[in-house]
Amino acid sequence: MIRVLLVDDDPLVRAGLRLMLGGADDIEVVAEAGDGGEVPALVDEHAPDLVLMDIRMPDVDGLEATRLLRARPDPPAVVMLTTFKDEEQVLGALRDGAAGFLLKHTPPAEIVAAVRRVKAGEPVLSPAVIEQLIARATRDSGTDRSTVTAEARIRLDRLGEREREVAVAVGQGKTNAEIAAELYMSLPTVKAHVSHILTKLELTNRVQIALTVHHAGLG
Repeated sequence: MIRVLLVDDDPLVRAGLRLMLGGADDIEVVAEAGDGGEVPALVDEHAPDLVLMDIRMPDVDGLEATRLLRARPDPPAVVMLTTFKDEEQVLGALRDGAAGFLLKHTPPAEIVAAVRRVKAGEPVLSPAVIEQLIARATRDSGTDRSTVTAEARIRLDRLGEREREVAVAVGQGKTNAEIAAELYMSLPTVKAHVSHILTKLELTNRVQIALTVHHAGLG
């Protein structure tokens, strides 16, 4: 079972999430909190695998709660779930160690799938969040979109053919298992390709691979 802690200051949102996740026979909601300040004690008590965390809460917000959790030994994974799409919050959540960022209007089946993916060690981002990060990275680079696209394609040219196929699949949001099935590879081979891609492109995580692919217009 995937043990989940729900953290949101709106009781109706928590009730909806509990109902949504309760329909999955491999997920158990072990506790709820209405503020980030309650999270450490609940994690100690219930040992969740994953925390679904709102960002904006009255006392301790989700970013601060995530920082506190990620500083602990063997912390649970954290997925930010919010109505807000501000890129500073997205970047802050990812910098603080969040494994994913989903908007609250994400369809229920996708939220359930995201919980499973994060438990399997794969980060998740809503497509809208990826688009926002792309726009932010383009603005920060001080160059126009065509230049960013050209530079991303040059970077991807460092990859071998199979590595490039895997990178594009990562950019499309596919899991390692989905990539293995689609490209007729073993799961260890896919993981090895992802590791080589990170090294060749001098990146640190799958989100950055996805951004590079999207910049190149291939996602």
